[in-house]
Amino acid sequence: MTDTSPLALAKRLIACPSITPATGAVFDAMEAMLEPLGFEVSRFIAGDSAEDEGKGGAVENLFAIRKGKEGARHFSFAGHLDVVPPGEGWASDPFVPEVKGDLLHGRGAVDMKGSIAAFVSALHSLPSDLGTISLIITGDEEGPAYFGTVAIMDLMAERGITPDLCLVGEPTSVNRLGDMMKIGRRGSVNMWITVNGTQGHVAYPHLADNPITKLGKILSEIDALQLDEGTDWFQPSNIEFTDLSVGNPAHNVIPSKAEGRLSIRFNDQHSGDSLSAMVRDIVERNGGELNPIISGEPFLTPPGLLSGYIAEAITEVTGVEPELSTTGGTSDARFLSRIVPVVEFGLCNATMHKLDEAVAVEDLNQLSEIYARVVLKALS
Repeated sequence: MTDTSPLALAKRLIACPSITPATGAVFDAMEAMLEPLGFEVSRFIAGDSAEDEGKGGAVENLFAIRKGKEGARHFSFAGHLDVVPPGEGWASDPFVPEVKGDLLHGRGAVDMKGSIAAFVSALHSLPSDLGTISLIITGDEEGPAYFGTVAIMDLMAERGITPDLCLVGEPTSVNRLGDMMKIGRRGSVNMWITVNGTQGHVAYPHLADNPITKLGKILSEIDALQLDEGTDWFQPSNIEFTDLSVGNPAHNVIPSKAEGRLSIRFNDQHSGDSLSAMVRDIVERNGGELNPIISGEPFLTPPGLLSGYIAEAITEVTGVEPELSTTGGTSDARFLSRIVPVVEFGLCNATMHKLDEAVAVEDLNQLSEIYARVVLKALS
C-alpha cells in the first residue's frame, strides 16, 4: 500500500532535483500523486529554452482540477516545485531526503515541496462530496517567473476556470508553525540608471563632461524622497540603492559613463508605473536615462472569509493565533490576486534557501491537518 503521509510525499518530491526552471521528473511525481485522487492533470511547457533564456527559458507547469458538486465553491492551492540551487557545503546530498532526528533534510523541504506534500496528503482525508478543488503548480517561482503561474492563469482563463478562494503554500511561519500568515505583499520595482558623459583628462575638465557628478545629484535627490509613512496593513515603502558602476581603471581620466541601480519595495499607495514616472523625472532632468522593470504590484486581501478559515484551522490544530502580515518579499500570490482572494500560509521559513534546509516532521503532519480543515471549512 502506498504511503500517503506528508513525510513520504515530501521525500518523493525532494528526491527529484528541480533547480529552477523545473521540468520533468518532479512533475511526473506530482502527476502520479494526483491522478489516483481523481484529478484531471494538465501539464505544459511555456517559454523556449533558447529564445527565452533571459526570461527563465522553458518552464513546466501543472494545473490539476477535480470538479465537485454543483453550486459549491472552488478552492485552489498554489505552489511551486522549482528550488534554488543548493550551493556547496551540505552535510548530506540535498536531493537525497534524509530524516535526522525530528527533521527532514533536503532542498525544498521548506520552500516549498513540504507544503505541497502536506496539501496532497490532506486530500486523502477529505470526503468526495465537496466543491471543486484545483492545484496551480509551477516550475518557475524562484526565477524570473515569466512563464510560470501567469501561464497557468492564461490556461485557466481559456477554459473559463476561476477559483473562489486560493491558498498559496509559501513558508510564512516564523518561530513556530502557525504564528504568521500573509494577507498581502508589497510591490517590487528595480530601476537601472545610465548617465552618459564625455571622456577627458582630469586636468582639463572643461573639455569633458563628468557623468559621475550627474549620477551623484540623481541619487541624492532620489534618496531624499519620502514615499509614504505606511498604512494600517503595510510598512512604509523603501528605496534601496543596490549597485553603482563606473568601471574606470584610470585615476586621471574622467569616464564617459556612470551607472546605478535601485530597488523599491512599495505598498498599495503606489504602483510600479507611478514610482517609475517619479524617478524618471529626476533622472531625465539631470541628464540620465532610466530603465525600470516591475516585478510585481502590491496586493491586499483584507481579513475576511479565507483568512478566517485559515486562522480557525491553525488555532484548532496548534493552539496558535496567527498574525496577519504583509511583510517579506514577493511571491506568486501577486499574480493570483488579480483573479481570486488569496492568502499565503505554510511552514517555518528559518532554513529556506539555506544549506541543510530542513523541516520538522511534526510540522508537516500538523500542516496537512490544517490544510484539510481549511478545505472542509471552505467547501462544506
